[in-house]
Amino acid sequence: MRRHHRRLTPVLLGLGLVLTLLAASPALASTYRYWSFWDGAGGQWTYATQGPSSLRPADGSVQGFHFVVSKDAADQAAPPRAGADFAAVCSATPAVDGKKRIAVVVDFGTRSDAAAGDTPPQDDPRTACAQVGPDATAAEALAEVAKPLRYNSAALLCAVSGYPAQGCGEPVADTAADRPADDRPADGGPSAGLLAGIAAVAALAAAGLWQSRRRRAR
Repeated sequence: MRRHHRRLTPVLLGLGLVLTLLAASPALASTYRYWSFWDGAGGQWTYATQGPSSLRPADGSVQGFHFVVSKDAADQAAPPRAGADFAAVCSATPAVDGKKRIAVVVDFGTRSDAAAGDTPPQDDPRTACAQVGPDATAAEALAEVAKPLRYNSAALLCAVSGYPAQGCGEPVADTAADRPADDRPADGGPSAGLLAGIAAVAALAAAGLWQSRRRRAR
């Protein structure tokens, strides 16, 4: 009985790993359509660690807003498609005493990012130089150049210049059209990547069983 238990152990372990992969796979599928917020410096973008309603950027700052479809904000969201260049946006706007200048980049995303029935107001990113009070937030700078804005009850930015007309950061259905072609299942089942992982686990379990039988034969 003990020997039989030893032979089954690798198979049971492999089966447990397969079930774990299957249980975890739906959580990896969630994506969201929302306005992402970015800090710009030296021509580069970094994902903002504060929301636009709380961040008070200094004079000469660059703030970016990009409408995206992303699974994870910090790791997978794409930055605005225009450079984070304060001079390129604000050089024609003279400084004024008692005001600060904030370069604002608004990227409405691509047509593929839009929800069904929606179309971005323009294809290329929009840039504008906001001249606001010294204590103004990034949200106030955005309102200066890209009204109307829309927020939800949790102060989440839902729309810039009225886009999109509806919705606010809802999950996007994980359909075949949302996934890369080489990761789409042919019949609505697990993705190719998941199946490959299951096959690898099964192979390890089979190898463990073969080794246990080989040791018994010696």
